[in-house]
Amino acid sequence: MCTATACSGSSASADAKPTRTPPALSAPFDAKNPATWTLPIQGYLPSDSAKTQILQAKKQLVSDCMKTYGFSWSPAPDLPRIGGKTFVDWRYGIHDLELAKKRGYKPDADEQAAYDRAMNDGMGETPTQAESQMLEGSGPAEVNGVKVPKGGCLGQADRRIDIQATQTASAQEISAQTFAESKSVGGVVKAFAAWSACMKEKGYTYAAPLDASDDPRFGSTEVTPEEIATATADIGCRDRTHVVKVWYDAERDLQTEAIEDKAEQLEQEADALDDAVKKAADVVAGTR
Repeated sequence: MCTATACSGSSASADAKPTRTPPALSAPFDAKNPATWTLPIQGYLPSDSAKTQILQAKKQLVSDCMKTYGFSWSPAPDLPRIGGKTFVDWRYGIHDLELAKKRGYKPDADEQAAYDRAMNDGMGETPTQAESQMLEGSGPAEVNGVKVPKGGCLGQADRRIDIQATQTASAQEISAQTFAESKSVGGVVKAFAAWSACMKEKGYTYAAPLDASDDPRFGSTEVTPEEIATATADIGCRDRTHVVKVWYDAERDLQTEAIEDKAEQLEQEADALDDAVKKAADVVAGTR
Protein backbone atom coordinates (compact mmCIF):
# COMPACT_ATOMS: atom_id res chain seq x y z
CA MET A 1 0.00 0.00 0.00
CA CYS A 2 1.23 3.49 -0.82
CA THR A 3 1.21 6.49 1.49
CA ALA A 4 0.20 10.09 1.11
CA THR A 5 0.91 13.22 3.10
CA ALA A 6 0.04 13.20 6.77
CA CYS A 7 -3.41 14.34 7.88
CA SER A 8 -3.70 17.93 8.98
CA GLY A 9 -5.55 18.56 12.21
CA SER A 10 -5.16 14.97 13.30
CA SER A 11 -5.60 14.08 16.94
CA ALA A 12 -2.67 11.69 16.60
CA SER A 13 0.78 12.75 17.69
CA ALA A 14 2.88 14.98 15.44
CA ASP A 15 5.26 12.15 14.60
CA ALA A 16 2.49 9.70 13.65
CA LYS A 17 2.84 7.87 10.35
CA PRO A 18 1.12 9.43 7.33
CA THR A 19 -2.32 8.21 6.35
CA ARG A 20 -2.62 5.73 3.53
CA THR A 21 -4.31 6.46 0.25
CA PRO A 22 -7.05 4.26 -1.17
CA PRO A 23 -6.04 1.98 -4.05
CA ALA A 24 -6.05 3.55 -7.48
CA LEU A 25 -8.84 2.58 -9.85
CA SER A 26 -8.36 1.74 -13.52
CA ALA A 27 -10.99 4.31 -14.53
CA PRO A 28 -10.73 8.05 -13.74
CA PHE A 29 -13.10 9.60 -11.23
CA ASP A 30 -16.58 10.22 -12.62
CA ALA A 31 -19.01 12.05 -10.35
CA LYS A 32 -21.89 10.15 -11.97
CA ASN A 33 -20.37 6.68 -11.58
CA PRO A 34 -19.82 5.25 -8.07
CA ALA A 35 -17.69 2.47 -9.58
CA THR A 36 -14.95 5.12 -10.00
CA TRP A 37 -15.13 6.42 -6.42
CA THR A 38 -12.96 5.44 -3.47
CA LEU A 39 -13.36 6.01 0.25
CA PRO A 40 -10.51 6.92 2.65
CA ILE A 41 -10.87 3.73 4.67
CA GLN A 42 -9.95 1.64 1.63
CA GLY A 43 -6.33 2.56 2.28
CA TYR A 44 -6.52 0.38 5.39
CA LEU A 45 -8.50 -2.54 3.99
CA PRO A 46 -7.09 -5.43 1.95
CA SER A 47 -7.10 -4.58 -1.74
CA ASP A 48 -8.49 -7.03 -4.26
CA SER A 49 -4.96 -8.04 -5.26
CA ALA A 50 -4.01 -8.57 -1.61
CA LYS A 51 -7.06 -10.75 -1.05
CA THR A 52 -6.21 -12.80 -4.12
CA GLN A 53 -2.59 -13.23 -3.03
CA ILE A 54 -3.55 -14.29 0.49
CA LEU A 55 -6.23 -16.70 -0.70
CA GLN A 56 -3.89 -18.29 -3.21
CA ALA A 57 -1.19 -18.72 -0.58
CA LYS A 58 -3.61 -20.21 1.92
CA LYS A 59 -4.92 -22.71 -0.61
CA GLN A 60 -1.36 -23.70 -1.48
CA LEU A 61 -0.35 -24.15 2.15
CA VAL A 62 -3.44 -26.16 3.01
CA SER A 63 -3.07 -28.37 -0.05
CA ASP A 64 0.60 -29.06 0.74
CA CYS A 65 -0.28 -29.83 4.35
CA MET A 66 -3.02 -32.26 3.35
CA LYS A 67 -0.61 -34.10 1.04
CA THR A 68 1.84 -34.42 3.92
CA TYR A 69 -0.77 -36.45 5.77
CA GLY A 70 -1.67 -38.59 2.77
CA PHE A 71 -4.77 -36.80 1.54
CA SER A 72 -5.32 -36.14 -2.14
CA TRP A 73 -7.30 -32.96 -1.64
CA SER A 74 -7.67 -29.75 -3.61
CA PRO A 75 -9.57 -26.59 -2.65
CA ALA A 76 -12.73 -25.49 -4.42
CA PRO A 77 -12.19 -22.93 -7.20
CA ASP A 78 -12.74 -19.27 -6.44
CA LEU A 79 -16.24 -17.97 -6.93
CA PRO A 80 -16.58 -15.46 -9.78
CA ARG A 81 -17.27 -11.87 -8.83
CA ILE A 82 -20.88 -10.79 -8.99
CA GLY A 83 -22.56 -7.41 -8.58
CA GLY A 84 -20.45 -4.38 -7.75
CA LYS A 85 -16.99 -4.24 -9.33
CA THR A 86 -15.40 -2.04 -6.67
CA PHE A 87 -15.77 -1.34 -2.96
CA VAL A 88 -18.05 1.64 -3.58
CA ASP A 89 -19.77 0.47 -6.77
CA TRP A 90 -22.99 -0.83 -5.19
CA ARG A 91 -22.43 0.51 -1.68
CA TYR A 92 -25.23 3.06 -2.05
CA GLY A 93 -27.36 1.04 -4.43
CA ILE A 94 -27.70 0.63 -8.18
CA HIS A 95 -26.75 3.27 -10.75
CA ASP A 96 -26.56 1.49 -14.13
CA LEU A 97 -29.75 2.37 -16.02
CA GLU A 98 -29.18 -0.06 -18.89
CA LEU A 99 -28.68 -2.95 -16.49
CA ALA A 100 -31.74 -1.91 -14.48
CA LYS A 101 -33.86 -1.98 -17.63
CA LYS A 102 -32.96 -5.65 -18.04
CA ARG A 103 -32.45 -6.90 -14.52
CA GLY A 104 -34.07 -4.47 -12.10
CA TYR A 105 -32.05 -4.68 -8.88
CA LYS A 106 -30.33 -7.94 -9.79
CA PRO A 107 -26.79 -8.50 -11.12
CA ASP A 108 -25.99 -9.07 -14.77
CA ALA A 109 -27.58 -12.32 -16.01
CA ASP A 110 -24.29 -13.81 -17.27
CA GLU A 111 -22.57 -13.00 -13.97
CA GLN A 112 -25.40 -14.59 -12.04
CA ALA A 113 -25.33 -17.72 -14.20
CA ALA A 114 -21.55 -18.10 -13.80
CA TYR A 115 -21.84 -17.62 -10.04
CA ASP A 116 -24.64 -20.18 -9.78
CA ARG A 117 -22.65 -22.72 -11.80
CA ALA A 118 -19.61 -22.24 -9.57
CA MET A 119 -21.74 -22.64 -6.44
CA ASN A 120 -23.29 -25.84 -7.78
CA ASP A 121 -19.90 -27.25 -8.82
CA GLY A 122 -18.41 -26.45 -5.43
CA MET A 123 -21.22 -28.20 -3.61
CA GLY A 124 -20.13 -31.46 -5.19
CA GLU A 125 -16.70 -31.31 -3.53
CA THR A 126 -17.72 -31.73 0.10
CA PRO A 127 -14.74 -33.02 2.13
CA THR A 128 -14.97 -36.48 3.63
CA GLN A 129 -15.10 -36.81 7.40
CA ALA A 130 -11.41 -37.67 7.52
CA GLU A 131 -10.54 -34.68 5.34
CA SER A 132 -12.65 -32.35 7.47
CA GLN A 133 -10.93 -33.58 10.62
CA MET A 134 -7.54 -33.04 9.05
CA LEU A 135 -8.47 -29.62 7.78
CA GLU A 136 -9.78 -28.48 11.16
CA GLY A 137 -7.62 -30.57 13.49
CA SER A 138 -10.67 -32.10 15.09
CA GLY A 139 -9.63 -35.73 14.65
CA PRO A 140 -6.72 -37.89 15.88
CA ALA A 141 -3.68 -36.18 17.35
CA GLU A 142 -1.51 -38.02 14.82
CA VAL A 143 -2.11 -39.16 11.24
CA ASN A 144 0.22 -41.67 9.61
CA GLY A 145 2.57 -41.21 12.54
CA VAL A 146 2.84 -37.43 12.08
CA LYS A 147 1.51 -35.01 14.71
CA VAL A 148 -1.44 -32.95 13.51
CA PRO A 149 -0.88 -29.20 13.88
CA LYS A 150 -3.17 -27.17 16.12
CA GLY A 151 -6.27 -26.27 14.18
CA GLY A 152 -5.35 -28.75 11.47
CA CYS A 153 -4.08 -27.72 8.07
CA LEU A 154 -6.29 -24.64 8.05
CA GLY A 155 -4.93 -23.47 11.38
CA GLN A 156 -1.34 -24.06 10.32
CA ALA A 157 -1.86 -22.10 7.09
CA ASP A 158 -3.50 -19.22 8.95
CA ARG A 159 -0.53 -18.96 11.29
CA ARG A 160 1.99 -19.08 8.46
CA ILE A 161 0.37 -16.14 6.72
CA ASP A 162 -0.88 -14.47 9.92
CA ILE A 163 -4.44 -14.50 8.62
CA GLN A 164 -5.61 -12.59 11.70
CA ALA A 165 -3.74 -9.55 10.39
CA THR A 166 -5.91 -9.54 7.29
CA GLN A 167 -9.06 -8.90 9.34
CA THR A 168 -8.19 -5.17 9.83
CA ALA A 169 -10.81 -4.95 12.58
CA SER A 170 -10.58 -1.20 13.19
CA ALA A 171 -10.88 -0.36 9.51
CA GLN A 172 -13.82 -2.72 9.10
CA GLU A 173 -15.49 -1.15 12.12
CA ILE A 174 -15.02 2.35 10.73
CA SER A 175 -16.39 1.26 7.36
CA ALA A 176 -19.55 -0.12 8.95
CA GLN A 177 -20.01 2.76 11.40
CA THR A 178 -19.58 5.57 8.89
CA PHE A 179 -21.99 3.92 6.48
CA ALA A 180 -24.64 3.81 9.22
CA GLU A 181 -23.85 7.28 10.58
CA SER A 182 -23.85 8.90 7.15
CA LYS A 183 -27.59 8.28 6.81
CA SER A 184 -28.19 10.74 9.66
CA VAL A 185 -26.04 13.59 8.28
CA GLY A 186 -28.20 16.63 7.56
CA GLY A 187 -27.42 16.86 3.86
CA VAL A 188 -28.05 13.15 3.39
CA VAL A 189 -31.38 13.32 5.24
CA LYS A 190 -32.47 16.11 2.89
CA ALA A 191 -31.27 14.18 -0.15
CA PHE A 192 -33.15 11.08 1.00
CA ALA A 193 -36.30 13.20 1.40
CA ALA A 194 -35.87 14.65 -2.09
CA TRP A 195 -35.37 11.18 -3.56
CA SER A 196 -38.41 9.86 -1.66
CA ALA A 197 -40.55 12.74 -2.94
CA CYS A 198 -39.37 12.05 -6.48
CA MET A 199 -40.30 8.38 -6.14
CA LYS A 200 -43.68 9.41 -4.70
CA GLU A 201 -44.35 11.40 -7.86
CA LYS A 202 -43.81 8.21 -9.82
CA GLY A 203 -46.14 6.17 -7.64
CA TYR A 204 -43.66 4.54 -5.24
CA THR A 205 -43.51 4.93 -1.47
CA TYR A 206 -40.03 4.46 -0.03
CA ALA A 207 -38.27 6.54 2.63
CA ALA A 208 -34.67 5.86 1.56
CA PRO A 209 -32.90 4.61 -1.58
CA LEU A 210 -31.94 1.18 -0.26
CA ASP A 211 -35.52 0.54 0.85
CA ALA A 212 -36.47 0.07 -2.78
CA SER A 213 -33.79 -2.50 -3.58
CA ASP A 214 -34.52 -4.30 -0.29
CA ASP A 215 -38.23 -4.59 -1.06
CA PRO A 216 -39.21 -8.23 -0.30
CA ARG A 217 -41.22 -8.30 -3.52
CA PHE A 218 -37.95 -8.34 -5.44
CA GLY A 219 -36.33 -11.10 -3.41
CA SER A 220 -36.94 -13.97 -5.82
CA THR A 221 -34.70 -14.97 -8.71
CA GLU A 222 -37.37 -13.85 -11.18
CA VAL A 223 -37.04 -10.36 -12.64
CA THR A 224 -40.55 -8.93 -12.84
CA PRO A 225 -41.79 -5.95 -14.86
CA GLU A 226 -42.67 -4.31 -11.53
CA GLU A 227 -39.07 -4.64 -10.33
CA ILE A 228 -37.70 -3.19 -13.56
CA ALA A 229 -40.13 -0.28 -13.43
CA THR A 230 -39.21 0.45 -9.81
CA ALA A 231 -35.46 0.20 -10.44
CA THR A 232 -35.53 2.49 -13.45
CA ALA A 233 -37.64 5.02 -11.54
CA ASP A 234 -35.18 4.71 -8.66
CA ILE A 235 -32.21 5.56 -10.88
CA GLY A 236 -34.09 8.46 -12.45
CA CYS A 237 -34.71 9.92 -9.00
CA ARG A 238 -31.12 9.26 -7.94
CA ASP A 239 -29.91 11.22 -10.96
CA ARG A 240 -32.33 14.07 -10.37
CA THR A 241 -31.54 14.51 -6.66
CA HIS A 242 -27.81 13.57 -6.74
CA VAL A 243 -28.55 11.60 -3.58
CA VAL A 244 -25.73 9.08 -4.05
CA LYS A 245 -23.00 11.71 -4.48
CA VAL A 246 -24.29 13.62 -1.44
CA TRP A 247 -24.28 10.38 0.55
CA TYR A 248 -20.79 9.44 -0.60
CA ASP A 249 -19.39 12.90 0.20
CA ALA A 250 -20.86 12.72 3.70
CA GLU A 251 -19.40 9.30 4.40
CA ARG A 252 -16.04 10.32 3.00
CA ASP A 253 -15.90 13.23 5.47
CA LEU A 254 -16.93 10.97 8.35
CA GLN A 255 -14.23 8.48 7.46
CA THR A 256 -11.56 11.17 7.26
CA GLU A 257 -12.40 12.24 10.81
CA ALA A 258 -12.61 8.66 12.08
CA ILE A 259 -9.23 7.81 10.56
CA GLU A 260 -7.62 10.78 12.27
CA ASP A 261 -9.06 9.65 15.60
CA LYS A 262 -7.65 6.13 15.23
CA ALA A 263 -4.59 6.87 13.13
CA GLU A 264 -2.06 4.98 15.23
CA GLN A 265 -4.20 1.85 15.59
CA LEU A 266 -5.05 1.84 11.91
CA GLU A 267 -1.40 2.17 10.91
CA GLN A 268 -0.45 -0.74 13.14
CA GLU A 269 -3.12 -2.90 11.55
CA ALA A 270 -2.12 -1.78 8.05
CA ASP A 271 1.54 -2.62 8.73
CA ALA A 272 0.51 -6.07 9.94
CA LEU A 273 -1.59 -6.50 6.79
CA ASP A 274 1.39 -5.53 4.64
CA ASP A 275 3.49 -8.17 6.39
CA ALA A 276 0.79 -10.80 5.85
CA VAL A 277 0.57 -9.97 2.15
CA LYS A 278 4.36 -10.23 1.86
CA LYS A 279 4.31 -13.63 3.57
CA ALA A 280 1.59 -14.75 1.17
CA ALA A 281 3.58 -13.52 -1.82
CA ASP A 282 6.62 -15.45 -0.60
CA VAL A 283 4.53 -18.60 -0.28
CA VAL A 284 3.18 -18.24 -3.80
CA ALA A 285 6.66 -17.55 -5.15
CA GLY A 286 8.02 -20.58 -3.31
CA THR A 287 10.51 -18.58 -1.27
CA ARG A 288 8.89 -19.27 2.12
